[in-house]
Amino acid sequence: MPHCHTFIETLRQRGYRMTPQREMIIETIAHSGQHMTAEEVSEVVRTRARSVNVATVYRTLDFLVREGMASRLDLGEGKVVYATAKHGPHLHLVCRQCGAVMEGELDELTPLCQQIQQHMQQRYGFSLDLNHLSLSGLCAGCGGNGNNERVMGDG
Repeated sequence: MPHCHTFIETLRQRGYRMTPQREMIIETIAHSGQHMTAEEVSEVVRTRARSVNVATVYRTLDFLVREGMASRLDLGEGKVVYATAKHGPHLHLVCRQCGAVMEGELDELTPLCQQIQQHMQQRYGFSLDLNHLSLSGLCAGCGGNGNNERVMGDG
């Protein structure tokens, strides 16, 4: 069974009503295989049902995040993307100058993430979601040189 149908069935078992609009939104994000903005989800869904508006998409995506079936990630400058939980733990590297977004390897950071999680829990009683991270800095094209120092031009 495709994971979109698993999500839909799980939500039904939790007592939620599954409207055709919700099902289309879940199918769209689940089958995309990538992160999508609410507007991108809306564009795809509207090819199947013109009556689905972007507000419905936002509500449904936020509902999926609350139910633990999707993640929401703010990439900065107003760009928010969503992916299903099936997408798995991963890291985004966001250039604060040009806005480029690259995927990084989260596996390399797992021990550090566990330390950060323990510290935040002990110090603040706060449980972090470290399965979907976004880190900002400078890409190689904008002056990232491995030391996180910006290369300045003449002038």
